This record gives sequence, structure tokens and C-alpha cells, in this order.
Amino acid sequence: MESLAQRAALLRESLQKSQQVTDAVVSILGSFDSRLSALDSAMRPIQVRTHAVRTAHENIDRTLRSADVILTQFDRTREAEREIQKGPHENLQGFLDAVDRLRSIERFFSSNRSYRSSDGVLNHVNALLSKALVKMEGEFQNQLSQRSKPMEPDRLFDCLPSTLRPSSESQPEGGKNPSSENQQNSEAAVYSPPALIEPKFVPLLSKLAQQLVQAGCQQQCSEIYSEARASALESSLKNLGVEKLSKDEVQKMPWEILESKIGNWIHFMRIAVKLLFAGERQLCDQVFECSQSLRDKCFAAITKNSLATLLSFGEAIAMSKRSPEKLFVLLDMYEIMCELQTEIDTIFVGESCSQMRDSALSLTKCLAQTAQKTFSDFEEAVEKDATKNIHTDGTVHPLTSYVINYVKFLFDYQSTLKQLFQEFKKEDGTGSELAAVTMKIMQALQNNLDAKAKQYKDPALMHIFLMNNIHYIVKSVRRSEAKDLLGDDWIQRHRRIVQQNANQYRRIAWSKVLQCLSGQGLTSSGGSGQVGSEGGNSSGASRAAVKERFRSFNVLFEEIYQKQCSWSVPDTELRESLRLAVAEILLPAYRSFIKRFGPLIENSKAPGKYVKHTPEQLELLLGNLFEGKQERA
Repeated sequence: MESLAQRAALLRESLQKSQQVTDAVVSILGSFDSRLSALDSAMRPIQVRTHAVRTAHENIDRTLRSADVILTQFDRTREAEREIQKGPHENLQGFLDAVDRLRSIERFFSSNRSYRSSDGVLNHVNALLSKALVKMEGEFQNQLSQRSKPMEPDRLFDCLPSTLRPSSESQPEGGKNPSSENQQNSEAAVYSPPALIEPKFVPLLSKLAQQLVQAGCQQQCSEIYSEARASALESSLKNLGVEKLSKDEVQKMPWEILESKIGNWIHFMRIAVKLLFAGERQLCDQVFECSQSLRDKCFAAITKNSLATLLSFGEAIAMSKRSPEKLFVLLDMYEIMCELQTEIDTIFVGESCSQMRDSALSLTKCLAQTAQKTFSDFEEAVEKDATKNIHTDGTVHPLTSYVINYVKFLFDYQSTLKQLFQEFKKEDGTGSELAAVTMKIMQALQNNLDAKAKQYKDPALMHIFLMNNIHYIVKSVRRSEAKDLLGDDWIQRHRRIVQQNANQYRRIAWSKVLQCLSGQGLTSSGGSGQVGSEGGNSSGASRAAVKERFRSFNVLFEEIYQKQCSWSVPDTELRESLRLAVAEILLPAYRSFIKRFGPLIENSKAPGKYVKHTPEQLELLLGNLFEGKQERA
């Protein structure tokens, strides 16, 4: 117990000491709190002053930076002002850079209107920009007038493919249609549009245009550019030979002059579209890169009058009085318009050029319609040709050679004609319409020849005339592309017509002569009719009757010989075959008649008076037939 009491006493003593320590610590901490409160109160004014100083420093730094920026803008303004005062003549690029700086300065002060100097600076900058704008307009006009020179024809010719240059032997003359190979080459050829303005000046013009557009001067910019370039374009075409002719002037021109001008027009159209107009479009796109609408508007204004001048000539031709000889130049014109149509649609793009595209397409259709009507007129003219001046020798009629040459030329335009017929939904692409039209023309010609043949009073000469003309047609067709289109059946059918006329001629012309060489009516037995058999003799024949037969033969042969020597069969092969056909029926009959009845004459007085020719002499005389010369037997 005593030990426990001691421990309890010690524990109580420890607790008392711990309480004392605690009280002492609490007292110390209480004094710290009051000290910290006092310290805080003492530091607060210092903190306020420190924050104010820091804020002041920040405001000073910000003000200094702003001042530096403003001063920099003032310096840039002064530098730009010096360049503006100098103008663009000495240093165009420096002038343009100065304008860009002024625009930048304007944007800066417009977005920082809180600066007290903003309004004053903005007024000054805007005044400088206005002055710069006037100078830029003048410089833009000056640069364009200096750089926009007409293109000399030789420079344009150098841009053409070699096959289309005037100095080339393959260059078509007078608008004649090139061969299909040359035509394909011209369509596939590469054209190099010339640099209408030296390339090194184009970027500067583009920058000037961009500045003017940004300043809201699109209208002035467009007018300056269009006027300068339109003048250069029109001068280039004038140097090339393009004339401004009214439709009335064109339609009153003699055909020989007009045909030459049409050939030139085709050449001018190709150069204008593929070189000049393409070059103008390219230049517009480069100068007005900043505005698509302005590009199209300027290009339309530049090319409007020049294109109208070219199309007006074509329209005058298309609307002129139709005649067969105009068909080929119409096809040439239609062909070039078809060739250029895709490029016209590409170059004259945009709403501003829509009327010009429509005008070009309208001319193409008008040429197609006129060519189609001229084609129909030709067929009708062939059928109704009423010329009375037939040749007395039965040779090939001028109408025949004219029509055949016409048809031959048509086949140089096969692809164009197919395109033309497709325009009117008459062609399926196989050439069937061209074949049908050609056959109609041939039939019209044959009908006309049949009518002309009836003007001959001598039936034999009528058949010579028909034989000559149909043979000329068949031979010409066989040697041309028309052979494949008309076909072998057509050729064989008309060769038979030639042979039929040759047979008819031989029968009509020589039947009376052959009757004189017949034994019929000379022998007492009545004879056997046509002489031709080697057998038989002159028993019972009257010498007087035989003499009369020989006399009649001589008179008839002399008459026929004189006539038919003056007749003409111009084709050598046909002429020889016809002589041979006559000899095949005449010489055997003559030999047989002389053999059979000649002895009666030989013993008579003056036999040479009746037997004037030996068979060999007769054969030689037949070799003079159809030469178109007057001969006597």
C-alpha cells in the first residue's frame, strides 16, 4: 500500500508539472499571436506601396512599348510618304511597297482609335493613299500604253505550226481545203500563244491592278486596261490584213476577190482565236489574278469588237446569194468554225462573254444551213440545167465535167459533210447520207444528159454523146473516192449503159451500109440476105445491080466517114474499142461482098469507079473515125 501511495504521489507531482509547462507554453503562444498581429499591421502599408510601385512599372513598360510601336508607325509613314512623293516612275516596286505599308498603318490606327493621335494619323495616311491612287492609275495607264504594242504578222506566223505558216509549201491557198491528213495535223498541232507583254512586266501590272481593285477602283482599272489592250489587238488584226467591211460591201464584191478574202478570213480566224484571243485571255488571267469577274469583264471588252468584225464577214458570206461555186468555201468556213468552237467556249468563258460565244455558235449553224441549202440547190440546178449549146461532135458536155469535178471536191470534205449532215440529223456516221446525195446528183446529171441528147437530130450521134458522157462519169468515179461510196454495183450498172449506147450507135450508124453489102436482091435465087458467109458466088447476079450496090456503098460510106471523122470520142481506150467494134462488123461483110461480087466488076469498064477501097484501105480509114477532124475518104 505504501509503495502504491508513493507512485500515486509521484504521478500527481508529474501531472502538476505538466500542467505548469502547458500553462507556460500557452502563455508564450499567446504573446506570439499578439506580436504577429502587430507585425501584420506594420507590414500592410509596405505591401500596398510595393503593389503600387509594381503597377506603375508595368504601366510605364506598356506605355513605352506602345510609344515605340506608334513611333515605328510614324517612321514607316514618313518613309512611305517619301516614296509616294517620288512617284512610281523611278522605282515602281518601292512605290507599291510604300502603298502596302500605308494600308498596314491605316489598319493599325483604325483598330487603335484610343490613341489620341489616331485620327490625325489616319487623315494623313488616307490623304497619302488618295494621292498614291491617282499616281497608280496614271502609272497603270502609262505601263499599259508602253507595253501594249501590236503584234507583227511575222511574230504571229512563227507561233503557228509549220504546216500552216504562209511560207510553207503545204499552206492552203485561197481557202482551198487541205487534204484530210493536213487537216488532222492542223487540228492536232500545238499552237504557242505569243507573249503580248514582256513577262517581266506582268507581275508589276498585276500588283498595280490589285492595289486599284483594293482601293475600290475596279471600273477605272477595267477601262484603262481594256482600252489599251483592245487598241493593240485591233491593230494586230489590221496589220495581219483584217478589214472592217460592212455586209453590204462583202455581198457586192466580185466572186474572184471574195474567194481570196474568204481564204484569208479562215487563216485570220485561226490566228485570232488560237493565238491573239488565247494570249489576251492568258494575260487577263495573270493581271487580274485577284478578281475572276474582272478578268472575264475585261477580256470581253477587249475582244468584243475584234470578234464581231471577224464574225460579221462570215455572216455576210452565209447570208449572200447562194451559188454552187460557194459550197466549198462555205464548207471551209464551217470546218474552221467547228474546229475553233471548243476553244472559243474555253477562252470566252463566263457570263460576260456569253453573247460572244452565242454569236460564234450562231455563225457555225448559219454556215451549216447555207451549205446544206446550196447542196440542195446544186442537185436541182444539175437536173434543170437548160443550156442549149451542145457540141456538134458529141463529146463530153461541160456540165458533165463540171458536176464530176464538183463531186470529186465533195469527197475532200467527207468528214465535214458528215458533221454537216449530223447537224441536221441526217447522218448516222456511216456516210450513207453522202452516198445517197451523191447518187441523187449523178442521177440528176444523167437525166439532164438524156434530155440534152434529144437535141441531136442524128440518132447515132445521140448515142455517141451519151456513151461519151456516161463513160466519163464511170471512169472518173472509178478513179476517185466516190468508188467506195457508190459501190461496184453502181459502176457495173453504168458500164452496161455505156456498152448499150455503143451497140445502139453501131446498129443505127452502120445498118444501111451493111445492107448494101448484103447479097439479097442480087441473085436470081433471092440470095441468102446478109453477106457474111465465105461461100456463095455471083451466079445470077446482075452486073448493073452489083455496080449500083457498090455505088450506094461508096456514097453511104463517104457520108458516114466524113460525119464520124468529125465526131469525137475523147477517151483513147473507148475510141479504139469503138473503131474495133465497127471494123468487126464492116470488114468481114466488105471482104465477103468483094469476094463474091467483085469479079463481075473487075471485068467491066473502069472497075476502080465502083470498088474504091480494098479491105485494108477501109480498115485504115476506120482508124480516122472519132478524131473530131474533117476528113474525106
